[in-house]
Amino acid sequence: MSIIQTIRERGAVIVIAIIAISLIGFILMDSRSGTGKLFGGGNTTTIGSVNGDKIELSDFNDKVKDMEQQYQNSGSSQTDQIRQSTWDQMVAEKIVTEQFDDLGITFTPKEMSSIMFSNDAPQQLKQAFTNKQTGEYDIVQAQQWWAQTKRTKNDEQRKAINSQVIEPMRLNSLYTKYTAMIAASIYIPKWLSKEQDEQKNNFANISYVAIPYSLISDSTVKVTDDDIESYINKNKLKYKQEAGLMVSYVTFSASANSKDSVAIRKSLEDMKPQLRADSNASSFLARNSTAIPYFDGYTPKSKLQVPFKDSIIYLQDGQVFGPYLDGKNYVLAKKVSTKILPDSIKCRHILIATSDRQTGQPTMPDSTAHKLADSIATAIKNGANFDSLETKFSSDSVAHKDKGVMSFDLTTIQSEDFAKEFGEFLLNEKGETKKVVKTQFGWHYIEILDKKNLEPSYKIAYMAKEIAPSDETINDANAAANKLAGQARDKQAFDKYVAQNGLKEVDVPTPIKENDFQLGGLQDARQVVKWAFNAKEGEVSEPFSIKDDFIVAVIDRKIKEGTPDVKTARPMVESTVRNLKKAEEIKRKLNNPSTLEAAAKVYNQQVLTTGGDSTLTFDAQLINGVGNEPKVAGAAFNKTYQSKVSPAIAGNTGVFVIKINSISAKPPVTPEMAEQQKTAEINRALQSAMGQSFGSLKKMATIKDYRSKFF
Repeated sequence: MSIIQTIRERGAVIVIAIIAISLIGFILMDSRSGTGKLFGGGNTTTIGSVNGDKIELSDFNDKVKDMEQQYQNSGSSQTDQIRQSTWDQMVAEKIVTEQFDDLGITFTPKEMSSIMFSNDAPQQLKQAFTNKQTGEYDIVQAQQWWAQTKRTKNDEQRKAINSQVIEPMRLNSLYTKYTAMIAASIYIPKWLSKEQDEQKNNFANISYVAIPYSLISDSTVKVTDDDIESYINKNKLKYKQEAGLMVSYVTFSASANSKDSVAIRKSLEDMKPQLRADSNASSFLARNSTAIPYFDGYTPKSKLQVPFKDSIIYLQDGQVFGPYLDGKNYVLAKKVSTKILPDSIKCRHILIATSDRQTGQPTMPDSTAHKLADSIATAIKNGANFDSLETKFSSDSVAHKDKGVMSFDLTTIQSEDFAKEFGEFLLNEKGETKKVVKTQFGWHYIEILDKKNLEPSYKIAYMAKEIAPSDETINDANAAANKLAGQARDKQAFDKYVAQNGLKEVDVPTPIKENDFQLGGLQDARQVVKWAFNAKEGEVSEPFSIKDDFIVAVIDRKIKEGTPDVKTARPMVESTVRNLKKAEEIKRKLNNPSTLEAAAKVYNQQVLTTGGDSTLTFDAQLINGVGNEPKVAGAAFNKTYQSKVSPAIAGNTGVFVIKINSISAKPPVTPEMAEQQKTAEINRALQSAMGQSFGSLKKMATIKDYRSKFF
């Protein structure tokens, strides 16, 4: 039975959707956000191509800009990584959309309408056209917007809608169809399905002897250049390399040193009396450029999380503590004032608005609103019903559904968006519970209903200075870097200077590529990479400024595409080759033992057992007590080794000799478990097919990459 038939019978069409979504997610990671731009209101240069289909610089930059906005929204802005992700997505999109054309997969206007105006609509549309009363997607409103959009002459808006809504929706549909076609082509024969079931449901119990490679010292096993070359030649495809450069560099730190730290601490010591004497802490901090902005509010004792908290809160109001170290800053803390405040307040109000909050147009004279609010306060004091008056007079439509009742936490009350006068009354310590208050919205009659969790709260001003490098420190690092760059103009002179001056040279362990943006662990090194690919072998760079350091780099050698040479390959394979040589030595010394005891005696090891917990199956990723040893797992099901010990097996961590104690079948699985296993098989088959499909298409594609000319 074909996989697609099984999917239909088992109701597992969702699996196809999951795989499609995974692929779509890779290519459509740049789906846009920001519905306000969509639902309200030059000359290109080729940056690359896929099978002759050009990728234009303007299109690339547009997508990078959109993705940067998303990263900024999540607190990150790493342009180089974003450019790489954008490139990968655009290449993948062109590779696969070419298949859509070849296979005749299309997306019609009728399909587009059926998606846009249904519950499957893009999230942007659902967010923009949600009915406020029902909370549901308003299809009629969306249809009206679309009809208006099609008539608009605003090219920028049309372009944004197409790229942020229509194009992602089109690709989503195409990928779903493409994935379903691949799924329909998969077939698992009965014999293979049976074999897979046996592999899962049979388990072995074995005795074994393990001789770890670590028993033989690395220093006693020499790995020659011939050994490396022989191994690489036997594994050319595995270690095939792209063209690149081997680079090393020296770092000269321009970070703040102990001298800078002492100077910054002293500057705060000198400032301490001035901060204590100044009655306007906010103004003082602004004049002296504090690294911690002033918060003109109170923080409850339970939520105050700063070093030396107890020392600060037990100060008298107006006193100063410090300087003390807090992260990268030295800090003075001035306790401005103390209050007993709740962590939340429940209140109710009636708002007599003086203007329309949407248009800003006046709705009632201020004096009239004031008199009405006073009249309401008097009426309630004399026994009038609050709910009735709120229903009749209040302009607050949000609070109206709860009869004017609202609850706020302390953070909200003290925020900049909260009406200051309203907040001051809620936090008053005079015991007042009812008052008429004026804010920018009009006149309020307010009643405080409840205050919860009263505790001491503190207004604290933090005068903070970052421990930053001085000009002297930066200039010294720059001078040292320039001295190296000036005196060492080739690789030989570079290495000699480094050795003579006790500097640390960092060898980047792997070849750098033309579009890389880092050197090994050194981030944001795009400028160094660009220089390197325009430099000659052995050339030394001028100093580069990267974050708090100056970098001087040298081109060790250029790497050609194909099989790596011995020098390049050694760091990658030396450990593997050494273990292979250790394995040969161990096998030779074991000399085909006839029993496990004989094998154990040679290296003074123990005979151990594993598999008693039914976990040693044919496809076990880890074997208890053994680790990741697939060769051992395979041998554990070779029935030949039930009557005699196995030959020595060279594994990942050592050499093993095993003997099978038993091969047993697990108890029959329940129908539910069988269903889960079948679904898992289908899922794996689909994932493998999708991965292999895209991987093959990418290998066959002709991809031209000219990004290094622009970035």
